[in-house]
Amino acid sequence: MPADTIISRALSHARTRPYRPAYYQKQGGHWRPTTWKQFAAEIRAVARGLIALGFPPGGKVCMLGFNRPEWVIFNHAAMAAGGAGAGIYTTCSPEEVQYIVHHAEAFAVLVEDEGQWRKIQALRAEMPLLRHVVTMRGVAAIDDPLVLSWDDLMARGADVAEAVLDERLEAIEPDALATMIYTSGTTGPPKGVMLSHRNLAWTARTMVDLGSGRDSDSTLSYLPLSHIAEQMATIHMPATTGASVYFAESIDKVPDNLKEVQPTIFFGVPRIWEKFHAGVSAKLRQATGARKALVDWTRKVCTEVNALRCRGQAPGPMLELQYKLADRLVLSKLKPALGLGRARNCISGAAPIAQDVIEFFASLDILVQEIYGQSEDNGPTTFNMPGRTKFGTVGVPLPGVQVKIAEDGEIIVKGPNVFLGYYKEPEATAETLIDGWLHSGDLGEFDADGFLTITGRKKDIIITAGGKNVAPKNIEAAIKESPLVSEAVVIGDRRKYLVALITLDDEAAAAWLATHGGGNGAAAHDRPEIAAELQRVIDGVNAKLARVEQIKKFKVLPRPFGIDTGELTPTLKVKRKVVNQNFAAEIESMYADA
Repeated sequence: MPADTIISRALSHARTRPYRPAYYQKQGGHWRPTTWKQFAAEIRAVARGLIALGFPPGGKVCMLGFNRPEWVIFNHAAMAAGGAGAGIYTTCSPEEVQYIVHHAEAFAVLVEDEGQWRKIQALRAEMPLLRHVVTMRGVAAIDDPLVLSWDDLMARGADVAEAVLDERLEAIEPDALATMIYTSGTTGPPKGVMLSHRNLAWTARTMVDLGSGRDSDSTLSYLPLSHIAEQMATIHMPATTGASVYFAESIDKVPDNLKEVQPTIFFGVPRIWEKFHAGVSAKLRQATGARKALVDWTRKVCTEVNALRCRGQAPGPMLELQYKLADRLVLSKLKPALGLGRARNCISGAAPIAQDVIEFFASLDILVQEIYGQSEDNGPTTFNMPGRTKFGTVGVPLPGVQVKIAEDGEIIVKGPNVFLGYYKEPEATAETLIDGWLHSGDLGEFDADGFLTITGRKKDIIITAGGKNVAPKNIEAAIKESPLVSEAVVIGDRRKYLVALITLDDEAAAAWLATHGGGNGAAAHDRPEIAAELQRVIDGVNAKLARVEQIKKFKVLPRPFGIDTGELTPTLKVKRKVVNQNFAAEIESMYADA
């Protein structure tokens, strides 16, 4: 009897729900389903193909491509064959790809297209352990002895008996390596976070038991599969419940796909929710007269209803009647227009989100539950659970997980979800994993009800020239509450005062200028009225801060931060070091007279 693992769960659905859809992919303008029976057969065929190529127990593979069924199948197949997979972000450079492939000692790499293959090809001499490159379906034949097509790989497996694969599956140990998550490298080269079969299976089951997964669920897969959050949503929880996954056509098509699919579960990083917030807010502001009154009434009703639901309470008869009327008149049209007409679980994670954004969505009956964690503990540490949610916090610890605040304010975690360590990096492991406790690097505090609030990041603490310690996170979050602001980065380490770099939300800035006019026709970042409005925002933030925390100057940057320019990780976290490097001149100009 195989151990209870993600791969054993995935394969079991071929028996328990053979004709239910495991995943959908859009082909010829239609969403085409693949059943669990077919999905399991694909996984087994690719696993046998890997074995035929010589893939050893304990071996590793890498996946380099956008969210596609082949990505998930290849990852499952590696686990079935007794090994582990490691995802690589599609935005990685050839040098970054080479580093991960070589560091992971990958036996094979799956690539999405010829462009991703060229990254391997460019530095193939520096990947001596790599034996094979496999292309996803639909890629034109590549004439290179290192490369196999998807069909070639599956055909190779025909010579391997099913019993051979079954032996590999039976031999899987719960504490063996199941997957590696390479961190996005905000502080240096990425580290390989080692997660066991027990880690993955326990975490997925716990999230399902908390109400975040049912066999009738569907989700849209679009965030990078190299990240643990999307792996949990696309791979581990569906394998646990038997739910269906829709693979987005592309990042650009996500808004359209979301409206077509209307998933029951939707996970978004804060920037996704902020974009929704900006778009919906702009449309609601256009409402006038009776329509505006109806929207305002609906938002008031939903705010009251969701305040009760967050505490696990139900609305009274009169409020319930008002809610049903609001749903019929407004919500039943608004939510499907966003693609959230059927959504029962909306989740935000991977970075902090402003409380006012969550409150805005609650007023539209879209309850966004914030989750907190990191790759090192499988994604979730705390969660705003159904019936136990508090806006402005990241929730309460998962059942079975211990979370404490160390003497220096650092959040530390112990539980079945905590990782095995960093691959081939014992010193980094020893610094992070101490007596079984994961030292997160995040600063936080619990309130009287047991809800956790993140107050900052240890490595981000600014020590001013006067020796004062300042955590920039909450200051930046307060500035970002302005819809004009896309990103805000507070600077001031070893300086006499704090300054801020600000990037604009282009759509919000254009809308604001359209209603406020004036200016000299310059680009938005140079417009005096934009500067004046941002100064008003900064003044409002400063009024709530101690003198040492106040922003003395700010600079509006001419462009947004980007992944390609290095200021953002693929999961849209800001790389402060790169921001300081790329905008050194702008920073120095604010200290010229200091």
